Amino acid sequence: MTYDSGNVFAKILKGEIPCKKVYEDTHVLAFHDINPQAPTHVLVIPKGAYVSMDDFSETASDAELAGFVRGVGKVARQLGLVEPGYRVLANHGRNANQDVPHFHLHIFGGRNLGPMLKRPE
Repeated sequence: MTYDSGNVFAKILKGEIPCKKVYEDTHVLAFHDINPQAPTHVLVIPKGAYVSMDDFSETASDAELAGFVRGVGKVARQLGLVEPGYRVLANHGRNANQDVPHFHLHIFGGRNLGPMLKRPE
């Protein structure tokens, strides 16, 4: 998958599309998902042009990597999710249904989220 500079998250970063911002710093932007899957559903994206976790972990600078992880923690604390808990999810590629070719993490919380994956029947 190659980076598409016209993807929706790139447009949000450029200010072309509005978002309901939760947190922003030098390395990350966090905002509410427009189609929430839990009472709290926030997306955290790096400000650099990275397609996936694989791309980000391989090519981002140490400052970007640390800034991103710290940003995720700051968002979780700001939203009061540390206790009773939250889930972090990143989709990578076709089999994981990655919809936007810009690396991002989902933070889910606000209720019991149940098992990690649905078990086959």
